Amino acid sequence: MARLIAATATAATAVLLPASAGAAVLGSDAAACIKRNGPAIEVAVTGLKDRTGSLKLELYPATEEDFLKDDRDLIAEGKFFRRVRAAMPARGSVTLCIKAPDPGRYALFFTHDRDGKNKFNVWTDGAGLPSNEKLGRAKPQLAQAVVTVPRGVRRIAIRAQYLRGIIPSFGPAGK
Repeated sequence: MARLIAATATAATAVLLPASAGAAVLGSDAAACIKRNGPAIEVAVTGLKDRTGSLKLELYPATEEDFLKDDRDLIAEGKFFRRVRAAMPARGSVTLCIKAPDPGRYALFFTHDRDGKNKFNVWTDGAGLPSNEKLGRAKPQLAQAVVTVPRGVRRIAIRAQYLRGIIPSFGPAGK
C-alpha cells in the first residue's frame, strides 16, 4: 500500500453545519463520522438533480499539481489519495463521510455519477466543491476545493451542480 502524505496549500472556505440530526451517513468511511472519530469530513450534499446513479467523494493533496490528478499517478508518487463511493439513497438527506490521514488541508471533490459509467460525463453528471462557487466550464480551481480537516470531524455542505443553459455552464439544478 502506498505511503500517505498530507500536503498544504491556500485556503478556501467551507460551509460549517450543525451536528447531524439522525441523518444516515453514507460511504465506507461512515463509521468515522458517526463515531466522531476523525480526522474526517462529513459532507451534506444538497441540490441533487435526481436519485439516479451513485455518489463519490475524492480527497487529494491540496496542491495545484495534485488536485484532480489521476489516482494511480498520485499513489505511484507516494502521495495521499482517498475515494469513497456510495449508492444513491431512494429518499432522505444525503450525507457522505471521507477520512483524512491526518489533520490538515486537503482538496475535496464531489461527483454525482448519474449515468452509472464510473467516468465523469460533463453532459449528464453533477459535481461540487466545498466553496460552493459556480463551477463554470473550466477545470475547478484548487482554492474552490480546499478544506481544513481538524483532529475530529469537519462538517460541510456541498451543493451539486450540473451542466445547464443555452450556453452550457455548470450551476445548481433548477436555477
